[in-house]
Amino acid sequence: MRKFKQQFLAGPYLIWIIGFILLPLIMILYYAFTNGDGSFTLSYITAIADETNRKAMGLSLRLGIICTIVCLVLSYPLAMILNNRKIKNQGLVVFIFMLPMWMNFMLRILAWKLLLSKNGVINSILTGFGLSRINIINTPTAVVLGMVYDFLPFMLLPIYNSMTRIRKDWIEAARDLGAGNVTIFLKIILPLTVSGIISGIVMVFVPSLTSFAISQVLGGGHVLLIGNVIEQDFMQGMQWNAGSGLSFVLMIFVIASMTIVNIFDKEGEGTSIC
Repeated sequence: MRKFKQQFLAGPYLIWIIGFILLPLIMILYYAFTNGDGSFTLSYITAIADETNRKAMGLSLRLGIICTIVCLVLSYPLAMILNNRKIKNQGLVVFIFMLPMWMNFMLRILAWKLLLSKNGVINSILTGFGLSRINIINTPTAVVLGMVYDFLPFMLLPIYNSMTRIRKDWIEAARDLGAGNVTIFLKIILPLTVSGIISGIVMVFVPSLTSFAISQVLGGGHVLLIGNVIEQDFMQGMQWNAGSGLSFVLMIFVIASMTIVNIFDKEGEGTSIC
């Protein structure tokens, strides 16, 4: 009876997995390896080597790496500051940094467009003080700023979570043995937060690599990422085979990233939030 009840409760989740994960994945794989006649082909997979797709993929990798590095540089010191503040209610910290995520994704990106536009808020303030305007809208810089704003919590929370697991008596024992701040950081804090760093890198790099909405709004059509190429294949050209082939290539990057997580974060410490 208990086993039947468990299976009954798992039914909705099973339906969700089949309907919204497995079936779409099967469709992507089918269209990626077939042509319009349903015959097997690898032409849509190898299309990633075309000049346009290659440049879009290269730019996506470059901006994704830059976004990940910036998020790491900002998140690690911030996580250390929050951890040293000895906040009793850690859930409050999570709430504060997740609060912006409750707002609609496109609204947040459009807000950045208003801030960075030529006649936007930032340039209005600069001209009010007699300073020159900054023209970064519709550039890769604007896209990176939007990515960092959106994906920063995904880097901060795993790192902060791994830091909260470090026992204070370990650090106190190291100080009693004569270790300085640099030694404590390199020998204790950094090694024990590797799992959070790896998880944060994956959680930021994967969505930044596959992003298309941010580059479309803040790039103004001048920044073509691989996500934009896929979106155009599906939505504008109705080329499901071409879009699926490029999606399969991106899927390989996602699988490789998750493999890295499993290697460096076997206990899942970095991926949990609380």
